[in-house]
Amino acid sequence: MDENKKLWREVLESVRVSVSPAIFSTWFSQTHLVELEKQGKRYAASVGCNSSYVKTTIEGRYFGLIQDSLSSALGSPCDLVFVVKQDSAKEGSFKDLSVPLFEEERNEDVSASLKKARVRLSLTFENFAVSSSNQMAWAAAEAVSKNPGSAYNPLFIWGGVGVGKTHLMNAVGFSILKKDSSSKVFFCTGEDFTNDIVEGIRNKTTQVFRDKYRRLGALLVDDIQFLAGKDAVQEEFFHTFNAVTIAGGQVILTSDRPPSEISKLEERLRSRFEAGLIVDVGAPDFELRCAILQIKAKERGLEIPMPVVQRIAGNLDSARKIEGFLVLLSSEARIKSSEITEELAASLLGKGAGENGQVVKASPQDVVSAVSKYCSIGKRSLLGPSRARPVARPRQILMYLLRTQLQLPLVEVGRIVGGRDHTTVMHAVGKIGQLLSTDVQIRQDILGIKNML
Repeated sequence: MDENKKLWREVLESVRVSVSPAIFSTWFSQTHLVELEKQGKRYAASVGCNSSYVKTTIEGRYFGLIQDSLSSALGSPCDLVFVVKQDSAKEGSFKDLSVPLFEEERNEDVSASLKKARVRLSLTFENFAVSSSNQMAWAAAEAVSKNPGSAYNPLFIWGGVGVGKTHLMNAVGFSILKKDSSSKVFFCTGEDFTNDIVEGIRNKTTQVFRDKYRRLGALLVDDIQFLAGKDAVQEEFFHTFNAVTIAGGQVILTSDRPPSEISKLEERLRSRFEAGLIVDVGAPDFELRCAILQIKAKERGLEIPMPVVQRIAGNLDSARKIEGFLVLLSSEARIKSSEITEELAASLLGKGAGENGQVVKASPQDVVSAVSKYCSIGKRSLLGPSRARPVARPRQILMYLLRTQLQLPLVEVGRIVGGRDHTTVMHAVGKIGQLLSTDVQIRQDILGIKNML
């Protein structure tokens, strides 16, 4: 048995170098080798996973990686079977094998450098979850962190709100300072840069401003689109950009849109931004949201069962909503002195808490019309007595949206949807909330209807 543990640890160490630390912590650290048997010239291995969701994810995405690593460690071909089984010895558990977070707090030099550079200790590559929506941006940022000033310069990362742009840029700064705490790194927002230059002009201290920015080894600017339309600020940034890059320094910029779509941005700045690498970060998919939730829960010291993780990830569509919901969930569990259960999470999601107070601004009739149009069902049928599945499921979606997005009372939702009982509404909200964690089509339908609203 000890040999199996030793072998599996060797396999995991091999896997660790092929995936991001966050992916490793989220998925692979929840596995163990249950059984290994030699059958002629081949081996047959049974790999245990802590839950069915972990099993499905690893079997679907990383089967080949594990098989190759295990075959290499054994020196012979190997066949794999994945099973749902807890590791009684807890060897290789999430806690044991995950990358330790924030250990740099014990290093005073690094900690002081991070504070001076305004780089956050909590936003690193180790706790950044990677999926297809952000893999390109993550790879580019990691390449820059290993070879700043020459890999991609500038690196321009753009995307919507809460998709991880700032996290990636911060992670590069953290990595540079961790290697050399004397590196001149500075993180600021477009608004900070603007305020500094305005203050420099007002107080006749522009030289102090230039000394602060133009001698940096790495300049990280968040929300660069804020500079658009401000001629004097763009002029100063143009010269700052040139000074940093000519001296071999790295520039990383983030924005909510690509350079070509930033109106009132000077052409000379636009051309310099486009001379580097431009990567976009998409909205997180369901699997990535599960990984993000587990990472954030771990940072808060929360134990959240996988069914609860899936329920929350299925109902929330951004990392920031997930983080906000975790705060609410942990507070509710503490106040009630109870464990975090699927029922507790579902009750909070059902109250619209999952949207962090940002509900859809629409009337009940707007929602009815949107569901009717999206599902190609007449309003009379949608609100009528028919229980046929093609009508019943859209009706449940309608009740779910009225309850979670408009935060209407159960009785009111029932009245709008054909005079139904509040228990029927409760069942519909719970059913759709559950399906959101497992059914891709339901998630797409909900998103499509929300976009119409």
